[in-house]
Amino acid sequence: MRQMADPVHRRVCVDHMTLPVGDLSASITFYRAALVDGMGWTEQEVDRLPTFGPSGAEDLTLRSGGPLSPAIHLAFAAASVEEMEAFHASGLRAGGTDNGAPGPRPQYSPGYHGAFLLDPDGHNVEAVFHAPPR
Repeated sequence: MRQMADPVHRRVCVDHMTLPVGDLSASITFYRAALVDGMGWTEQEVDRLPTFGPSGAEDLTLRSGGPLSPAIHLAFAAASVEEMEAFHASGLRAGGTDNGAPGPRPQYSPGYHGAFLLDPDGHNVEAVFHAPPR
């Protein structure tokens, strides 16, 4: 089993990213549902591009020009198990494909809970919640 950093004191290593997508409209619909509806993030326009993040943040920007090949794995930090589950349910309703139902993943680390979807470009998109150590 791999050991994860303490999620409470873990430093963020990626500040933000721009994701080139094949169908901008379909990707906006998917990420709006999974991140805004599911996780309570905000959506804004930055440099005329749709951008998502927790309030006050600009974590993920979408732009035409993809899809990337091969597909990538993106994991978004959820604030709770409920938020992780809502990400999955909202993303499925918006056309995402289930790639791993919400639940604990002790094989990754103690307290790891994840939910996995494939976005419109086939990227493995995850919401992860790290439960505090007991």
